[in-house]
Amino acid sequence: MKKTSKKNNNFKIPGTELNSSDAERGKKESQSNFVELLPLEVTSKIFSQLDIQSLCRASRTCTSWNHAIRNNDSLWKSHCLTIRAVCQREIDDDVKSGYTWRVILLRNYQKSKVKYEWLSGRYSNIRSPVSLPEKAMCPMDADTWGEILDAELEREVEKLQ
Repeated sequence: MKKTSKKNNNFKIPGTELNSSDAERGKKESQSNFVELLPLEVTSKIFSQLDIQSLCRASRTCTSWNHAIRNNDSLWKSHCLTIRAVCQREIDDDVKSGYTWRVILLRNYQKSKVKYEWLSGRYSNIRSPVSLPEKAMCPMDADTWGEILDAELEREVEKLQ
């Protein structure tokens, strides 16, 4: 069995030559987790470039990524502000209630998709609950349904004019 060197694990200056023990250490470092190696600000910047689906997938990669993503409220805030355009009242109420941005996103993401599609006319041709696409629907409160109903009524009035 080959003995490995117990040299200092400091990073080398770029452009310097690597000897065999440095190459082995470099291999181990390349297998390390960048979340553990980089400052929090840098990992936050990297993760902030991800869309919501990629961010959720990244959080399932390993424990340290999950911890870094799950506990970084600023990563979730930008996504919440995007869905706020559709669910303004819901997002604002959750902020006032003190929920974290991650929890706010979990509470409102599916609702925002359904509400957006409905308000944009995707379900305007549906005339009964039986015709609703079951997989696309999610529970919504009375105020949200009221907003959708108002939009549908406005659409019907425009058709009549």
